Amino acid sequence: VQLQASGGGSVQTGDSLTLSCQGSGVTFSDYMVGWFRQAPGKAREFVGGIAWSGVSSSYPDSYAESVKGRFSISRDYTKNIVYLQMNNLKPEDTAAYFCGAEKWGTQVTMFAAYDFWGQGTKVTVSS
Repeated sequence: VQLQASGGGSVQTGDSLTLSCQGSGVTFSDYMVGWFRQAPGKAREFVGGIAWSGVSSSYPDSYAESVKGRFSISRDYTKNIVYLQMNNLKPEDTAAYFCGAEKWGTQVTMFAAYDFWGQGTKVTVSS
């Protein structure tokens, strides 16, 4: 199982970015997929996540309070990609963003619940 996160960059406050988490060696519809971020000197924190497709009707997409209304997750299971759409970016969103996955997972907010991680993609938001 390999995860590849991409799409980071340097933007201005109020701009948008779309991050991608490409899975290989997996059928993403069977996996919980989550996004976490880590700013310099800070712990990794939950951003958003989706449960595996078989239970998604009972486990709605989940987002951290700090990003609700600005970030959203979408998925293309035919391409094994999960996206994180980030709108109205703020300087405090500056961090390395990581995607994680766990087969048949539902506890999207729990860092320890994820078995697989991709490398980070860096997002820098300037004021």
